[in-house]
Amino acid sequence: QICNQHNAEAPNLEQVFHRMAQTEPNLDHDISWFLLPSCWAKIIVALISFLCFANSYDGDFVFDDSEAIINNKDLRAETPLGDLWHHDFWGSKLSSNTSHKSYRPLTVLTFRINYLFAGGFYPVGFHVINIILHCTISVLMVDVFSILLGGLQFSNKGRRLNLAPKTSLLAALLFAVHPVHTECVAGIVGRADLLCALFFLLSFLGYCKAFRENKEGHNFSIFWVLVSVILGAVAMLCKEQGITILGLNAVFDALVINKLNVLELIQKLLHKDKSLENIGLLRKGLLFRITLLMSGGASILYIRWRIMGTGPPAFTEVDNPASFADSLFVRAINYNYYYSLNAWLLLCPWWLCFDWSMGCIPLIKSISDWRIIALAALWFCLIGLICQALCSEDSHKRRILTLGLGFLIIPFLPASNLFFRVGFVIAERVIYLPSIGYCILFTYGFSLLSKQAKKKKILAVAVLGILVINVMRCALRSSQWRSEEQLFRSALSVCPLNAKVHYNVGKNLADKGNQSAAIKYYREAVRLNPKYVHAMNNLGNILKERNELQEAEELLSLAVQIQPDFAAAWMNLGIVQNSLRRFEEAEQSYWTAIKHRKKYPDCYYNLGRLYADLNRHIDALNAWRNATVLKPEHSLAWNNMIILLDNTGNLAQAEAVGREALGLIPNDHSLMFSLANVLGKSQKYKESEALFLKAIKANPNAASYHGNLAVLYHRWGNLDLAKKHYEVSLKLDPMAPGTKENYNLLRRKLEQLQKKGG
Repeated sequence: QICNQHNAEAPNLEQVFHRMAQTEPNLDHDISWFLLPSCWAKIIVALISFLCFANSYDGDFVFDDSEAIINNKDLRAETPLGDLWHHDFWGSKLSSNTSHKSYRPLTVLTFRINYLFAGGFYPVGFHVINIILHCTISVLMVDVFSILLGGLQFSNKGRRLNLAPKTSLLAALLFAVHPVHTECVAGIVGRADLLCALFFLLSFLGYCKAFRENKEGHNFSIFWVLVSVILGAVAMLCKEQGITILGLNAVFDALVINKLNVLELIQKLLHKDKSLENIGLLRKGLLFRITLLMSGGASILYIRWRIMGTGPPAFTEVDNPASFADSLFVRAINYNYYYSLNAWLLLCPWWLCFDWSMGCIPLIKSISDWRIIALAALWFCLIGLICQALCSEDSHKRRILTLGLGFLIIPFLPASNLFFRVGFVIAERVIYLPSIGYCILFTYGFSLLSKQAKKKKILAVAVLGILVINVMRCALRSSQWRSEEQLFRSALSVCPLNAKVHYNVGKNLADKGNQSAAIKYYREAVRLNPKYVHAMNNLGNILKERNELQEAEELLSLAVQIQPDFAAAWMNLGIVQNSLRRFEEAEQSYWTAIKHRKKYPDCYYNLGRLYADLNRHIDALNAWRNATVLKPEHSLAWNNMIILLDNTGNLAQAEAVGREALGLIPNDHSLMFSLANVLGKSQKYKESEALFLKAIKANPNAASYHGNLAVLYHRWGNLDLAKKHYEVSLKLDPMAPGTKENYNLLRRKLEQLQKKGG
């Protein structure tokens, strides 16, 4: 028995109603599976879904998390909350030409709350929320699947009856442990899909509540229909797919509430049959409810369109090569091939990858390509299912197959390239909602097999084995999402032709200081995609640091030739040209970088260094001042201003700049050191000493800090302290320039004083 049906007393109207509902075909009758009370079923689903992804709780920020969270200013308290409604998911203005137009303010708001509660960018809190969300969604799936598989029936007391407790539990478990969900749960950016799914399901359940008082199909609650529309809007504000729930609610209403036979309706429309009114379109209020859903959906889309602007998002060919193909045939063939791969990921989620772009899936350009077989298989299965959904004499079968196909296809439509170009080839996260349809079809197929099978327990053991394998796969995949190194390396065997995979492995190695290994992966990325400007830029940077300037210049020059507005490559090219002492070309490259990126403090800093090398001191100071205006915490620019003013004898100005810098960055020991030097030369020994000691406390192993403090004491006449700090400096760096000579001078002076004293 299930929790919402138990009653130890004499049979009442609720039990009688339940028996009447059971006269419809029941999927549970033929399968050998666990029969648990609803509350226990939900506890089991929650625990198993938690078990699948629990090991991701202490993972790092990985892949897109950096841009969506760490570099997203919308998460910080100083950013007004109102800005979230005018920015995209990545923190860019929706009006910007570079915006991806992904409008998900409610998801960003949850990130901001996470950040504020944690007091910074600590990933544990973010991961825990994702795991809790997936567990909650999986629990809700028990109710959703009980409606989709068993139908919507209420007792006289308005209590919804679970007419398919075994199959709804199986379907919910299949959903909870599906490995393709790992990206949504273990990747923090997947929060958008999880929140969208949560409100998507709440919208569906809210729509079902509209019929709680329904007896003959006449009565329904307009309030709950409107609540469903609002929850659909909330789902869309978490991720774009959320709007599709309104279409699915309409399909559910037609098939389950009104029990429409789609094929019969089409035939009557074609023959202009006057008996259309018998179908109940108007009598049961279906058209009115669909009008409410469509009006709500249209209003939501219009408001979003006004906020987003009319311009489409800007994507490049490497993001979605099929969408840039000139031939309509090539586009259609490849889109369908992508659909077949998505279907395969649902059926066999073994080969999973964080990114499927950049050559991972080569384009099909000819009908002789053997991969056409995948398209044929996909459409053979879909057409077969559609025919059964339309033509079967079994109304129960028609309903389940149509709902399964609806939940499989409709939430996937925004990612299908049919209405607009999307910025990916395959994205595992977008299959989170369509997997509901897959679970319906799988469970229904299992019930049909069980009906025919003589040894039902063997079939049940096989399905249980699939669940166990999926749990293990989820745990393994979650562990790969714990760090970028594991995530990127896991993709090498799945997508060896993906230039971005090699690029990310190389970048991860470079960040860890392993430049030799990074060069290998960057070179492979450029070989796989000769127009991969970001790989060229990073490879050029490493070669520049290794003083391989000629090849670095060639790579960076090629990068800016391919993408003339690539500001970072122009700046790095300027640094290489400066090192090659081609100063005019370097200056031109720096200004080109600034032309393409107006607010570029690092470029102004490097331009200042160029001017300093050319003894153009005023220009150098102006460039560094621009850098600090754009980025007030730019320590290197402040330091160079202080040092240049110090070296040119402008001690008063150097002191003023130093105090201004320390006011903005009070804990920067390098600024303390530079200002201490200036104060020492201005004979402000006490203040200089205090700054030197503070800098040494922050960085006790800097030989120059001890050496310059020793010089201060030497000038000040504190010879014993000078001797002590000279010795510490020489111990830290025996080759420190000037320190040994100053120490020898001090020793001779001390010896002379001792002789005089003797």
